[in-house]
Amino acid sequence: MRILGIDPGIERTGYGVVDTAAGVGVPRLVEAGVVRTRPADGLPDRLAEIRSGLAAVLEEFKPDAVAVEELYSHYAHPRTAILMGHARGVAVLAAAEAHVPVVSYSATHIKKSLVGSGHASKEQVQRAVQSLFNLKAVPHPPDVADALAVALCHAYRAARPAIARAQTGAAAPQGRRA
Repeated sequence: MRILGIDPGIERTGYGVVDTAAGVGVPRLVEAGVVRTRPADGLPDRLAEIRSGLAAVLEEFKPDAVAVEELYSHYAHPRTAILMGHARGVAVLAAAEAHVPVVSYSATHIKKSLVGSGHASKEQVQRAVQSLFNLKAVPHPPDVADALAVALCHAYRAARPAIARAQTGAAAPQGRRA
C-alpha cells in the first residue's frame, strides 16, 4: 500500500509518501517535501498553488490512501484554524479529484502511534521519524516530519488487522453477503 501523508498549511504544506508491504516492519520512505506558497500572493492564489502542487504529487506517486491530520485550534488563535481549514480543504479536494480515499487522525493519535505519548513534542516526533527512516538529520522543515508522521500513523493502523491475522492464523474478514 502506498500512503500520502499531508500536513496542510498556507505557507508550507508538507507531504510524505511511504510504501508498506505485508510482513515488513517499517514502511519505506519514497518521497517527502513541501508545497510552498508566496506570502505576497492572495489567499485564492495560495490555495490554487497548494492544490496544484498536491495534484502533481498525487499524479506522480499514485497513492492508495491519503492521510491528513484533523483540524485543531486553540481558542486564542482562531485565524490560524481558519487558514489551516482552507489548506486542509484544498488537500482533501485534491485527493477527491484523484479518486483517492482520505483518512484523518487527531494530532494526539498520530503522536501516540509514533512516540507512545499523545503529548509528545514536535522535536520528539521529528526524532522518531528520523530514527524510523534511518535519516542522517531530522526532516526539515518540520512540516515534512509531520506529513511523514501522519503517513506512518495510517500505515500502522492499516497494518494492525493484518498483523493480528498473521499472529492468530485467522483468515481475512470477508464482506457481508446479502
